Amino acid sequence: MIGYATKSHGIGGLIKARVSDFRVEEIATPIHFDNRGRFTVAKITLTNWETNRFCNQLSATLKIPRNRIFFAGTKDKRAVTSQLFVIDAPMNKVTAVELPDVEIEVLGRTHQKIGFGNHRGNRFTIVVRGCCDEEGNPLSNEQAMNEVNRIQNDMEESLGKGRFPNWIGPQRFGSGRPVTPVVGSHVVRDQWEEAVMAYLSMEGKNEEKDAQKVRAYIRENGIDESILEMLPRWMGFERKMIEHLLGRPDDFVGAFRKLPGNLQLMTVHALQSIVFNKSLFKRIEAGLPLSKPVDGDIVGRMDDKGQLDVQSCVVVEERTLPRISRNCEMGRLITTGPLPGSEITTCEGKPGELERETLEDEGLADVTWHVEAVPRLSSKGTRRSLVSHFQEFSIDTVPIAEASSLSKRWEAGPQEGDKWHPEGACIRFRFILSSGSYATTLLREFMHSPLSHL
Repeated sequence: MIGYATKSHGIGGLIKARVSDFRVEEIATPIHFDNRGRFTVAKITLTNWETNRFCNQLSATLKIPRNRIFFAGTKDKRAVTSQLFVIDAPMNKVTAVELPDVEIEVLGRTHQKIGFGNHRGNRFTIVVRGCCDEEGNPLSNEQAMNEVNRIQNDMEESLGKGRFPNWIGPQRFGSGRPVTPVVGSHVVRDQWEEAVMAYLSMEGKNEEKDAQKVRAYIRENGIDESILEMLPRWMGFERKMIEHLLGRPDDFVGAFRKLPGNLQLMTVHALQSIVFNKSLFKRIEAGLPLSKPVDGDIVGRMDDKGQLDVQSCVVVEERTLPRISRNCEMGRLITTGPLPGSEITTCEGKPGELERETLEDEGLADVTWHVEAVPRLSSKGTRRSLVSHFQEFSIDTVPIAEASSLSKRWEAGPQEGDKWHPEGACIRFRFILSSGSYATTLLREFMHSPLSHL
């Protein structure tokens, strides 16, 4: 993620200085309840839980397979998150579940499953702490609020009301250890040993020390029995993969399959996401507009949930440009970028040239996106909106908190390359995003901070 929608120094700052500073409430699509339904519907609030690891723990507690738990989207780990889960288990068993930092409210029963993306959006309340200027000097409440308002006005002028670049956020790639697209690049090339070893051993500078130690050992010594004694309990995915390899040393496809199904898919999606983000940056760098189409662009219709209808996408021609431009301005149509695959088409003209350059830069120009060993990971590709929309946007200030109540990183103070100050203003953002958009990428437009601050 390089480049911004506006020219600004931003307000700097850190998010997630404490878990309660980042709150997400999922806006669910309607569920039809039926007392005779097979599944239990529950609203579950998690504090500092990664969604996949919670599902593993829940399945173990309920003694049901992991694939009998359904949800609409993974949420940030270091956060307080609230969302619907549909669980293939009796209501009384779900009600009886007791896990630390988990609140379960059983709502009823249904015959209806939910799947990834089956929600209307998310409501966010996020505090940015330690706002500062470009030189690292603390910003007052008034200075920080003024800068946020100025950036919002500049974005509205260049992109339209309530619009921002639809970057795919750092959590798609692995916030503490951006390994996901690295694994994906091996998966689409059928390089299974490299994929598994990358997942197990790639260094992560923001990981816990015990995890760094395990990964360093694997890089230096490979896989052996002693690793199982070194693994912390929370590295459950790695444990399953290593146990599989100890029993079947050459079955790297089998080891990869020990990852949850949605995480397997995420490796390919993360690789596609890199192409999208870098294509978006190339467009900014080339001076092409994001929300206004140009000749050769591919645009699509927006549905009633604010989502791109990919089937409606068409190429903009010189004769259709005026009409399509008016519809983009009114929000009926939207410009798109590539999530590449076996059937995805690139734009024409200058936008297409930039997209093809990105594929070549990433060494993906000749990749077929057909994964023979695990066919469900094959991808036809799709298009993604270049801009997204935010609604019900508001900001206010909150008091500076005691350092002892904040993260270890905050207690350690700003390090080289950081952009925050412990005496700076603390700004609380509230807004709604449609599903598929990232709160961190909207905040990045206001903060202009390193990705590690997100």
